[in-house]
Amino acid sequence: MKKVRLNIEDRILIEELLRQNYKLKDIARAIEVQPSTISREIKNRRISNNSLLICDKTNKYPFVCYNCSKKVSCRMKKYYYNYREAQKNYENKLKYSRIGIDMSIDEVEYWNDYFKDKIRDKNQPILHIFKNIENEFPKSIQSFYKYVHKGYFPSINDEMLARSFSYKPRNKKEKIKTISKDNIVKKGRKISDFEKYINKNPNANIVEMDTVIGKFEDKKNIMTLYFRESKLMLMFLIKKYKPSEVTKIFKSIRESLGDELYKNLFEIILTDNGWEFSKPEDIEFDDVTGEKLVSVFYTDPYSSWQKGGIERNHEFIRYIIPKGISFDNLTKKNIIDMMNHINNVQRKSLDYQTPYQLFSQKYGEDIFKKFHLTHISKDEINLSYKLLNK
Repeated sequence: MKKVRLNIEDRILIEELLRQNYKLKDIARAIEVQPSTISREIKNRRISNNSLLICDKTNKYPFVCYNCSKKVSCRMKKYYYNYREAQKNYENKLKYSRIGIDMSIDEVEYWNDYFKDKIRDKNQPILHIFKNIENEFPKSIQSFYKYVHKGYFPSINDEMLARSFSYKPRNKKEKIKTISKDNIVKKGRKISDFEKYINKNPNANIVEMDTVIGKFEDKKNIMTLYFRESKLMLMFLIKKYKPSEVTKIFKSIRESLGDELYKNLFEIILTDNGWEFSKPEDIEFDDVTGEKLVSVFYTDPYSSWQKGGIERNHEFIRYIIPKGISFDNLTKKNIIDMMNHINNVQRKSLDYQTPYQLFSQKYGEDIFKKFHLTHISKDEINLSYKLLNK
């Protein structure tokens, strides 16, 4: 049987065959559907007169009175099947069955309060929320978005959902300082050199490095280090366009970890052409012995996709601090709080584990104290601006 739904031609044929007193199985065979489909169609879409008396014969096939011998003198409710009315009934049901919400008032109120806390108050990502309630919330993520759009959850709206709105392009007030294409520091450190290294060392640890800016006139920005394997991200508040600030961060990390762990964790560092990264030798070499500890490589200009992991991870920072808000008032505590809440968000790409969990499984939790990393429970994750006011 190949049909999924009956169409108007099928209903015309049903009416005609009923008038000719065909058997149920013969009508079904003619239309190429199951007999139960024809039975439900006739019973559910037949029309009747206004009599209140019900004839027992209409409770079984053919459910209509076309060929009843007592039809002329009968005063009971008479049923007929009309293809036009049946088609109209079908189209109305198809239309209105998709309107409204298949949840009780109590359920709506409960989930409205739940989503208010998680989305409006804590700005948690939708995937993170749904992983925690996948066996409780009766609808899919797609239905949730539809219900929000239609206003069934009054405490939240489209503006609170990630990617619902885009930002207007900013007016650039200054030229961003970058490493020039032919700068000597990029010799042996281009993306082609990076690819050669990876081909020879496929299991190498790769750390992506970048900065995030608030306003163009800010004096500070956020430097980020992203471990590809676990998706863990470290964050540091530094002065803008100052290579010495990056050098200071890595010197502090190396002193805290020791040379062996430093070489292991930061074997490869892939960054862009930002001016603050223009002194790679300060990161790579021991300034006393001259030993090379790690390797720094640069992406091609305007090719952020070459370090796409860290670019995507920056979206979590924008959950907390939208574009256009200054970073100059941020403190070290603000940065640590943001870092910990972001690293404890469950990721679909990690089979709904968190970067914190994966990193601890490989390196142990002792290293977390050196990076100021702490565990945040899934219900306490807060990616709203309120996090900065704690």
